[in-house]
Amino acid sequence: MNAAAPVTADAMRAVLARRLSPSELEVIDESYQHAGHAGANDSGMGTHFRVRIASAMFEGKSRVARHRLVYDALQDFIDQGIHAIAIETL
Repeated sequence: MNAAAPVTADAMRAVLARRLSPSELEVIDESYQHAGHAGANDSGMGTHFRVRIASAMFEGKSRVARHRLVYDALQDFIDQGIHAIAIETL
């Protein structure tokens, strides 16, 4: 992960808002809950996230397709080294 620009919930929220125009959106950094686990870092931030999102773009799409839209929107963050994203599409 890029130490100069750690991944934040706010940064992820901004990208999801721009890309998916959600009617509901919550991004939670749960990294502190994974201290000592694979993918965790010493700061306890920026590695494990939970996304709860509702969007008109999900209408008529399968759960897998909805999750793919979220993953695609967050690909730059994944490339920076996020270890886990739990996605709840509403």
